[in-house]
Amino acid sequence: MIECKNYINGAFVEGSGASREVKSPRTGNVIGRFKESTPSDIEQAIASAKKAAPNWARTPAKERASLLFKFRNILLRDLDLISAQISEESGKTLAEAKAGLMKGVEVLEYSLSLQNSDSGGRLQVSRGVFCEYRREALGVVAGITPFNFPAMVPMWMIPIALAVGNAFVWKPSDKVPLTSNLLAKAIEEAGFAPGVFTVLQGGRESVENLLDHPGISAVGFVGSSPIAQSVYARGTSRGKRVLALGGAKNPIILMPDADPEIATRGIADSFTGCAGQRCMAASVLLAVGEVESLIDGVVEKARALRPGKEMGAIISRESLDRLNASISRAVSEGARLLLDGRNPEVSPELKGGYWLGPTILDGVTPGSSAACEEWFGPVISIVRCKNLSEALAFEAASAFGNACSVFTRDGSVAERVASESTAGMIGINVGVPVPREPFSFGGTKISKFGSGDITGDSGTEFWSQLKKITTKWADSPDKNWMS
Repeated sequence: MIECKNYINGAFVEGSGASREVKSPRTGNVIGRFKESTPSDIEQAIASAKKAAPNWARTPAKERASLLFKFRNILLRDLDLISAQISEESGKTLAEAKAGLMKGVEVLEYSLSLQNSDSGGRLQVSRGVFCEYRREALGVVAGITPFNFPAMVPMWMIPIALAVGNAFVWKPSDKVPLTSNLLAKAIEEAGFAPGVFTVLQGGRESVENLLDHPGISAVGFVGSSPIAQSVYARGTSRGKRVLALGGAKNPIILMPDADPEIATRGIADSFTGCAGQRCMAASVLLAVGEVESLIDGVVEKARALRPGKEMGAIISRESLDRLNASISRAVSEGARLLLDGRNPEVSPELKGGYWLGPTILDGVTPGSSAACEEWFGPVISIVRCKNLSEALAFEAASAFGNACSVFTRDGSVAERVASESTAGMIGINVGVPVPREPFSFGGTKISKFGSGDITGDSGTEFWSQLKKITTKWADSPDKNWMS
């Protein structure tokens, strides 16, 4: 049993609010507890962060990077420990938990490069007149993160925000708060000054208090699209800079000429990885023309994946019940089950967990829930398309715009999808097209509210601002508009 706490002003302290339980999706057992943060807890935390922020912003970039490098090394040293915690509280397999943390470390390594690559600029624009820019921190900023990646998504935000000189306040998901204490311990061991990094536990009320607090300058959010829209509207109405990433209904376009091994493995891995609980998972297969043998290959590979071994759990009983009901509704509306993952066999010690195996629905009608709504589970809906134009029209009509992939051996087809797709991230023979640093992560349409992206160079811009300085010291005989 883990007693999960807030991390405020360099110390682990209990919240003052109601006590909450944390259950493992793998077993259904209670594995931790925490107390919610009250407005007074949040006030204390932000006061500490505001006190620390100016000194941290004045710290030379190379010294900030030195502490982040120590943080990186501690995370790698404790990789197994942290990954085991991620797996237990989120339901991921251990391999998925490690992969997520390592992707977060990759963003951290990008942030280390800023000390050398983001050096500002100075130029003589007229005789005796110089212009320059300086990158400056925003002050105290906040990150609000989801249950599906307890370490990776926070690590999209924390390293870059700290590297450019902000004090960072993190509100993790109330479903997976335990990993946050391990990251806070790593921050503490690395030697960051009290107040530079803060963790606040809580639920919706804590999010609203952070969005309303005048001491927070910017907010990053990742979650479902309805909540992302609400967070964006509330935060910007309070004058904050907000980037809120939402959900997805990612299509994969399957062409008849696709490489059978690459396509079948890529599609199966995309919709089953992390039990489908990731915003980059494929959830619609746009089957163009005669692709029956390829679909058979996807079914075969998906059927071999066993919940509790190669696949992780669904986050909660409520989510599992919703997914089961959605599958039943799709079948009642005419969809055909090629693979039914409901009520899978798991080992005895996992019987109390929340499990759903790979599920494949064929003959799904465009416009139906199975084709258009985000379900967030290991379910893929096959929509039959006569040609590529019909598949692209389906993609363009989606309200979401996170990712779109195509499996083909035809370069002209691949280029057409890359050019005409309305999504923010495109995969060509890649089922989960997550960009690698320094290429940034972000979608379009209702998959993102705000401008820019959350990682890479775009993330650097979001967590900072540029100050422009024009200087003239010596008089010059030249006459121009600046004289």
